[in-house]
Amino acid sequence: MTTIRSELDPVGLDELAGPEPATALHPVPLHVVGRRPEIDLVAAERAVADLLVALGRDPHSAHLAETPRRVANAYAEMLTPREFELTTFPNDEGYDELVLARSIPVQSLCEHHMLPFQGVAHVGYLPGERILGLSKLARVVELFARDLQVQERLTKQVADWLQDQLAPKGVGVVIEAEHQCMSLRGVRAIGSRTVTSALHGMLRDSPSSRQEFFALTGISSAT
Repeated sequence: MTTIRSELDPVGLDELAGPEPATALHPVPLHVVGRRPEIDLVAAERAVADLLVALGRDPHSAHLAETPRRVANAYAEMLTPREFELTTFPNDEGYDELVLARSIPVQSLCEHHMLPFQGVAHVGYLPGERILGLSKLARVVELFARDLQVQERLTKQVADWLQDQLAPKGVGVVIEAEHQCMSLRGVRAIGSRTVTSALHGMLRDSPSSRQEFFALTGISSAT
């Protein structure tokens, strides 16, 4: 069976390249690679050392000597999504009700302060001709979360990508997250969570489907 190796645009993360697309009608497994700009670990280490100096710290002290390397490696890990196969299966039984994965862990980096935000994602879809391996919903969240992000864009990227690749009757994504740029600095709103949503198809256009999705995620929504 043919495997498509696809790389995502490092800026928009919404374009796929490959000899043929994986759609609801075409059961080709998609090998997904989150392409990012190459990380220069040596330069990153130097930058962290320079930052320590700028903050009045000695990067050569016993406690900080390995800190530049550790920080550079940590950011490289947080900005690099794991590859995966987007596995789909024929919807032979004609299942036409909502499929929802709740409380998928989300960890990402705020692009404004480079501080983490973390929480959970609720990802659901109304199947068309194919259904998705459930673990892949979490993989797609990670694909876009391991980047410098804002929550609004992250939410929309996950929903748009699933709509484009799975061709379902509807897609819904809700992300609830606490941002350390709000809880550790500035207003210091510890415990405050930001909620964002993105909807496509019937989950956007049908009031009853929309209401069911938000009810199952635990988020109330007026019809």
